Amino acid sequence: MKSRRFLSLLMLALTVCFAAERIGAQPPGNEPYRAAIAVDGVQHVNILAGDYFFRPKHIIVKVNVPVMFRVRVKQGIIPHGLVLKAPKANISIDEDLSLESQTFTFTPTETGKYAFYCPNKLLFFKSHREHGMEGVLEVVE
Repeated sequence: MKSRRFLSLLMLALTVCFAAERIGAQPPGNEPYRAAIAVDGVQHVNILAGDYFFRPKHIIVKVNVPVMFRVRVKQGIIPHGLVLKAPKANISIDEDLSLESQTFTFTPTETGKYAFYCPNKLLFFKSHREHGMEGVLEVVE
């Protein structure tokens, strides 16, 4: 009985993965987003994560100014995460995402372009990053 339920859930997960891959899943509207410095002195960025996308996927911020990412996951059954590792710029995020908005605050100390992505992967399928769920944080003067 338990093995039948497990097989059913596995088949459902595989079906969802194949369907999402066929759809393409990359929504329009991914122009670069240049964060403005708010009155509180922080660069606020709202990010939507969904089935194989981050929006915006190109974010531009100023160096040595605090940044606050507020990340929300679009309704769905596929779990996602957020990885943004840039030790030379003093940035380290590696978290699972949930349907509730999550906030990540950091102050980039070095200019450059840094990849952020979803590290999740199901069994032998492509990772979410390989499906296009990645973006670029560009830190400028």
